[in-house]
This record gives sequence, C-alpha cells and structure tokens, in this order.
Amino acid sequence: MRRRLLSVFVVFVFASPSFAADLKIGFVNVARLLEKAPQAEAAKKDLEREFKPRDSKLVSEQKTIKALEEKLAKDEAVMNEAERQKLERDLMNRKRDAKRVQDEFREDFNLRRNEELGKLQKSIFEAIQSLAKEENYDLLLTDGVVFAKESIDITNKIEQKLQASFKR
Repeated sequence: MRRRLLSVFVVFVFASPSFAADLKIGFVNVARLLEKAPQAEAAKKDLEREFKPRDSKLVSEQKTIKALEEKLAKDEAVMNEAERQKLERDLMNRKRDAKRVQDEFREDFNLRRNEELGKLQKSIFEAIQSLAKEENYDLLLTDGVVFAKESIDITNKIEQKLQASFKR
C-alpha cells in the first residue's frame, strides 16, 4: 500500500511540473541519527553503567567455573571419589546458576535497551516533525530511500535540533 501510494505520488509530481516546482521535499537518515544523536550516546552510557555490576559478577563467575574445571582436570587422578563427585556437583550447579543468571541478564538488558531505543525514536520523530513544520516541508522521507541528493538531506539539521534539545 505504501509503495503504491509513493508510486502514485511520484507519477503525480512528474506529471505536473508546476506542482513539483513548489514542492519542498527532504530526506532524513534515521539510522545515522540513531547512532550519532547525543541522546543515543547518553542512553548507551546509562545502560553500561546500569548493567556493569551484573556483567562483572558474570565474568567473575565464569572465571571461577573455569578455575574449578581446570582443578578437576588436573587433580582428578589424585582425588578420592567423594571429593571428585562433590567438585563435579559444585561445578554443575555453578554452571546451571551462571546460565540462568546470564539469561536473566540478557533478557533484562534487551528490555532496557528497547525502552531506551523507543525513547530515542520518539525524540527523533518529534525533532523531524518539528523541523518539518518550522521549515514548511511538504514531504520528508526516511526509510527505503535508495538515493537522495545532499541538497535535500536534512539529517544534519535534525541532529543539531536533537543536540539543542539534549539535556544532561
């Protein structure tokens, strides 16, 4: 439906040159804004700060598990059966717990990242709409554009607007 509408629009624009001359069209590279906007960098730092303690615990537990595996491999021949079984059980329990904690970590991180991405997308959308109204654009394109001249690329203007509205 969207493609068909765009096709009809393009045919209409090319069919009536006088209308096309008065039309103000712009392009916004949203992917670039998602990477370069100060809000994106701040969200990334916030996520790192929020999840660093849990990540450090996971790394520490992985090191402990590896050390226990090495101990088991090295000392297995000289351990009595009870010690070996106890160490194998401990290792198995630690691996199971580590996997559960890692899965929870990944799930929580993805949830928070998606929340931050939603906020960022909303900010970008609001900045695009605001600039479109301020500068009287008739049409702004984002996704699915194969080529856009630099003269109609207003991504930098949107980026400046996002920087201006960024409060830290």
